[in-house]
Order: sequence, then structure tokens, then C-alpha cells
Amino acid sequence: MKRHAMFHIVSLVIALLVAVIPATAQRKHKERIIKIETSLGDMIIQLYDETPLHRDNMIKLINDGFYKDQLFHRVIKDFMIQGGDPHSVGAQKGQRLGSGGPGYTVPAEFNPTLFHKKGALAAAREGDQVNPERASSGSQFYLVQGRVLTPEEIEILKQRGVTTFTEESEKIYTTIGGTPHLDGSYTVFGEIIEGLDVLDAIAAVPTDAYNRPVDDVIFSISIIE
Repeated sequence: MKRHAMFHIVSLVIALLVAVIPATAQRKHKERIIKIETSLGDMIIQLYDETPLHRDNMIKLINDGFYKDQLFHRVIKDFMIQGGDPHSVGAQKGQRLGSGGPGYTVPAEFNPTLFHKKGALAAAREGDQVNPERASSGSQFYLVQGRVLTPEEIEILKQRGVTTFTEESEKIYTTIGGTPHLDGSYTVFGEIIEGLDVLDAIAAVPTDAYNRPVDDVIFSISIIE
């Protein structure tokens, strides 16, 4: 009887642990989910654990209220939408934007398993001539819209050595789409898990000569807890 009772106690402890561990993991998982609320709808984004410097930097900026009432200041259909310039808050119509930031950069975190598929979140940065380490802007980011590529286009990129494709990335680029020519040059650190239609809506707005939307697309970012 004692052995039987002990068996039930051990079984109960194991069951409790199994119940508790997923809940804890789920809470930690949710802390890495953010929401971009825009004037055209909301996008829910997962930040990747594989890029901890970029993940933690964005979380810090969000907690500091940095991403409040900013603009998507650069929008190019079939390519990407870009934001994160603090100078965009309350900016005048027609004002050229894109030079602002928090005053620091983030070291690149390239990962061959993270690529520029449609919906990818990536860090903007200065060009290679002034930024050979390809360090990321401390705050500016873009969300990839891109387009679906044909197998022939993929083959051309391979021959030119523009990027290295995996079986997964090649399949996604020819079905969902993206911007493979940016792989290995800009850090990808998250992806849209809900709201790709909002991305498409923003990418379709009319823009001026600087690729700034004619009618402001305002956004704020928060952490989903």
C-alpha cells in the first residue's frame, strides 16, 4: 500500500509539473509578442529568440514609450514599409524623414535560418560604405512585403551569388514571396503572425517623391503580456 500511495504522489507531482511548465513557457513566449497599432489596422509580431540583441532592444524601446505616434515614413509597394524615426512624430507634410534614431546602433545578428520572407521584421541600417560591419539602426525597422518570385528568378539569384537559399526559403520565396536579395545583409529579427492584410494595405497607399505616404500612416507599438 505504501508503495502504491507513493506511486500516486509521484504521478501527481509529475502531472503538476507538466501543467505548470507549459504555462510558464507560454508567459515567456507572450512577452516576445508585440502589437503594432496603425491607422489602417493592427499587426501582431513575434520577435525571434535567435536575435536577442535586437529583440531586447526593441522591447526596451517599447517600454520606454519610444514607438508612440510615429509614422511609416518610407513605403515602397512590393518591397517594404519602414518606420522607427523619432523625428516622424508630428512631422510636417512633405518633410523628408529617415535620419532619426536613439543615438546608437545594434550589432548585426545574421542567421541563415531567418530570411526576408513576406511579413519579416528586419532592422534598417546605413550603407556598407559608412557601415562595413552592417550594424543595425538602434530603432528603425522595416516589414517586408516583397513579391512572389519564379523558379527562374531564384536560379538567376543563385548564379549571381546574391544569396544562399535553403530548401525552406526557396519554397517560401516562390509561394509566399519576399525580398531574398536582402538576406545576409540586414538583420531579420521577427515576423508578422497576424495582420499581413494590414501590411498590404499600408504598402498600397499613395506616396510622394521621398516614398513617404501622402496621408500619414501613424503607428504605436506595445508588448502583449
